[in-house]
Amino acid sequence: MSNTATDIITVDTRRVSCDGATDIRGGAGYRPAALGHPKVYLEIDESGFVDCGYCDRRFVLIGGPADTTS
Repeated sequence: MSNTATDIITVDTRRVSCDGATDIRGGAGYRPAALGHPKVYLEIDESGFVDCGYCDRRFVLIGGPADTTS
């Protein structure tokens, strides 16, 4: 597992789920979005973010200590 998140997603709830395939494009001309990993549920702690152990996506709580957009 790498030390840096490859994809940062801002969320407004402390509980999130990740399946690694939610944002994979599908439809005509594309392969089915069967890629990904088992669906896992994660909870953001006082750090303001949580990383998925499968795909290294980082979920950042909006307005939390890790939110650099505000």
